[in-house]
Amino acid sequence: MGKQRKLRSDRTHMQRLRVKEVAKEKGISMARLSRLADVNPRTVEAIFKDPHRDVAYSTLAKLARALGVEVADLIENTP
Repeated sequence: MGKQRKLRSDRTHMQRLRVKEVAKEKGISMARLSRLADVNPRTVEAIFKDPHRDVAYSTLAKLARALGVEVADLIENTP
């Protein structure tokens, strides 16, 4: 088993989601974003609270569409 599993702390680069910042720039609240993107409000809240959480690409695509940006605009690579 040993080396097959990679933990988050083993990654050389982490990704940080910019959903909260982009929504704020556009004046869109968590509740409104949830409705516009058709994403569970608890999911949006969790992303706002923890920008390093793992999120399905389909969820990011919905959020990006609702915010009028590309998925890549919601992802920031961090050291």
